[in-house]
Amino acid sequence: MGKKSRRKGAKKERMPYVARTFGGLPGELDWVAMREFVPSATATVTLLEGDRTVRVCSLLPGNGAGIVRPDGEIWLGLQVQHNHGDISRDLAHIVETGLTLEPGTPIGVTDPGVGPRLQDLVDPASSFDVTVHDGFDFWLEGTDAGPDEVALLEQTNSTVTPTVKLDAVEGAYWTEMGERRFLRWVQPHDEAKLLDALARLHVDGADKLGDDIRMIGMFRAHGLLVPVWETDTDAAALEKPVAELRTRLDAALAESEPLTAEQREARRGLANRQLTIR
Repeated sequence: MGKKSRRKGAKKERMPYVARTFGGLPGELDWVAMREFVPSATATVTLLEGDRTVRVCSLLPGNGAGIVRPDGEIWLGLQVQHNHGDISRDLAHIVETGLTLEPGTPIGVTDPGVGPRLQDLVDPASSFDVTVHDGFDFWLEGTDAGPDEVALLEQTNSTVTPTVKLDAVEGAYWTEMGERRFLRWVQPHDEAKLLDALARLHVDGADKLGDDIRMIGMFRAHGLLVPVWETDTDAAALEKPVAELRTRLDAALAESEPLTAEQREARRGLANRQLTIR
């Protein structure tokens, strides 16, 4: 018998890789933040079909991919390890599966093959208002939790780092890790143009959020850059400086003159301090 005749079936077709996974969704910057570094947050989106809503969660119990709640609402977990080519398709498949299941049913991760992405399911006019939580108590909303569930909740809550979403700009989150505090700000701009703009600001000393609040680096996640500042202030004290920095950044992005030698050197330094997460 030849090798071809022994094959059990054709390999499932995979979605092509998409770097900017959440591009085109309402609240793209917050999708990236919730997927990668916000420990406990939720937001709700409306689907195009049937006026159904999906509650998007940074994390679900047991690192679950999704669940149909007792009231029929689908909860979607973002911080799950799965990537079959296009993460947006992976997540869309979880939503599609949830639409066919009875209330109370968990949704696992499976290879979705080719099909609709989140961008095909979510109403583009939908809101995406993020609520950052101190823990995961929202897991038990509308349920009769037993001692095992309560114990799991208490254990998981102990791992949550204090996090605050800033109001002054989109996609900016303050967090406290031990004795250190950081601001991570997801940027929507083209990477090359953003690096040029940040280099211009850096040479002028205009990329700081205060005298002692300096940008320490950046990472790349889902096709977007996320600059990081270390700070000794609380989140509220950053609202005005961040808004002012956005104004300076917008002006730098609008500049078209070639970079000077000093700015090019600064740009190389910024590029060398990047870390890619996705």
